[in-house]
Amino acid sequence: MKARDAGDTEKIQQLITQMNALGWYHSIELPNGDVIQGIQSLAQQRLRLRQFPIPEDLRGKRVLDIGAWDGWFSFEMEKRGASVVAVDAIRNEKLLQARELLGSKIEYHVADVCDLRPSDLGVFDIVLFLGVLYHLKHPMLALERVCAMSTDLVCVESVVLNDGYKPDAVPLMEFYETTELCGQFDNWVAPNLACLLSMCRTAGFARVRFEGMLGDRAHVSCFRTWASSEGTGPAPYIVSMENAMSLDLAFSSSKDEYVSLWFMDSGAGLTADDVFPEVGGYGSRPVKVVSAGPGGWETVFKLPLGLQAGWQEVRLRVRDSAYSNRILLGLDVNQEQRRQRTLASQNSREFEINEAMDGKTWERNLIRKRPDACISVWVRGLPSGSSKPEICVRFDGYDLPSEYVGKPDAAGLTQVNALIPSGIAPGTVDINVVVRDLVTPPVRVEVVSGSGVKID
Repeated sequence: MKARDAGDTEKIQQLITQMNALGWYHSIELPNGDVIQGIQSLAQQRLRLRQFPIPEDLRGKRVLDIGAWDGWFSFEMEKRGASVVAVDAIRNEKLLQARELLGSKIEYHVADVCDLRPSDLGVFDIVLFLGVLYHLKHPMLALERVCAMSTDLVCVESVVLNDGYKPDAVPLMEFYETTELCGQFDNWVAPNLACLLSMCRTAGFARVRFEGMLGDRAHVSCFRTWASSEGTGPAPYIVSMENAMSLDLAFSSSKDEYVSLWFMDSGAGLTADDVFPEVGGYGSRPVKVVSAGPGGWETVFKLPLGLQAGWQEVRLRVRDSAYSNRILLGLDVNQEQRRQRTLASQNSREFEINEAMDGKTWERNLIRKRPDACISVWVRGLPSGSSKPEICVRFDGYDLPSEYVGKPDAAGLTQVNALIPSGIAPGTVDINVVVRDLVTPPVRVEVVSGSGVKID
């Protein structure tokens, strides 16, 4: 920030006196050393900020301050070199006056946090969400909006119930219909610490860390990515993916979507603390991790917020393992976009599907909807040396990881199997086999209801 290039010192002092008389919440230190005294002292404000892992050097970073009020936290982030956007639900003239006195260039917007979207203001490396949550009738929605606006760190400060501040306590939250909390009608809720941490995880953050208490306020750091990097242990292998609610492969950014992944891993006793899924580079803590048979596991997690429409890379690791094979999730993709993928890059008739059939009933050019639906294709010209993680079946534009890859038979045909989500709609679809950048010409199959009869 720059100090005022010019100005009448006497007029500035008169304005400071006037603003002190009006009453401030934040204390504001001016370039000449004078301080506008607020209810919160500079020392208190600095102590609140020190609860979070915010670097001193923020050059090149974007920071969003939600509930900026008089603006001290916004100005402090700007002082550290960040590009800052300040938002509050009502217009605060004091912030605008302080901005002028400081020569600040922060952007200021009046908006409800529940209306914020990345399409409006963009995304931010750091989001400050201090002293806001308990003022909201819809705190869970607000946390999701905040998560979608962030790419790295969100700093959450909230009043919490004093129940000993035990994170493993039963999550609960009080609701205040009128003025029960501190005599203010706009104080609507107070969670206990366990509830606050649970809400932050449920909003979609990969990691949530309790930093400490100052009086009745808890400080929580919320991160969009996992803490540790890829390990060196054996990588798990993803064998199937589907929408946990609709049981198909369609995902929409306008819905609260959850992803189911089935994967193979030799580890024992995996829990939500051991499985680290990612979509588009963002982590998401599992809400479910269960055994799915010998060596098999299912995990369910919230689709990360703030992703761009299109094909997003999905992968996971467990404990100290390397990352799994990568598969693609289609977010907000339509039928035409999927069709274009089945038609794209048809390389050569030397690499082609010879035959496709239901992997259970062996009916040709047909797939029957069922919980264990599977497609089997026989491929000619599969490149030698192709590994299983490189091979997938493109089903109506969606890439399904290969669940089984056989050895070439006497005719040079290789069997490739893939699992089909049970919620796929009946109809005619095109399929391809994909190996790295090679794609077979499409073959058309019919998806029908009914279990059929297995042919041995």
